Amino acid sequence: MNLRVIFAILIVGSLTACSGIQTLPSSSASAPASDGEIDQSNYRIGPGDTLEVFVWRNPEISTTIEVRPDGMISTPLVEDMVAVDKTPTQLARDMEGVLATYIKSPSVNIIVSGFQGTPGSMIRVVGQAQNPQAIPYREGMTILDVMIAVGGLGEFAAGNKAKLVRNVNGTPQQYRVRLGDLLNKGDIEENVAIEPGDVIIIPESFF
Repeated sequence: MNLRVIFAILIVGSLTACSGIQTLPSSSASAPASDGEIDQSNYRIGPGDTLEVFVWRNPEISTTIEVRPDGMISTPLVEDMVAVDKTPTQLARDMEGVLATYIKSPSVNIIVSGFQGTPGSMIRVVGQAQNPQAIPYREGMTILDVMIAVGGLGEFAAGNKAKLVRNVNGTPQQYRVRLGDLLNKGDIEENVAIEPGDVIIIPESFF
């Protein structure tokens, strides 16, 4: 059994503690449409993210690096600095503080070029999508953005029986989402807003 199947089973199993299936509040659909870009000013760096580190006038210590599983990075002159859960700007300022020991008035710019995200900021899609996966949350993201990112429904998906699981005040809640109507009929009322940490479960059709 592969990890994707195991993860799906764990998610479905956890729903036994959830309350009954509900309909998402209509206000959730009013969020602004996402333009597809990650807001780097507010993005929280996560393990596995790829960072491009530029040190002005010091190309020899500028580098591209991946955040380690322990949440830290090491670059020339900066060893074992915590990067996870910081914004790129926060991390750049922290690096400048260390580099100031070696360089006069260092100026650091950091760009996240490969996104993994912190666990609490990810949107997870399990079940019958074309490419089930976890994707980073973006401000204003809707469920249509998520479905585009995972390639749409799988061949055997029961789209109108999909569920969205959201943590509300520490309690997981289930909401019904009719993905079939959204993707196949263009029913924009089903294009609800997504929140960080949401899980979308798409069951298989048995008919």
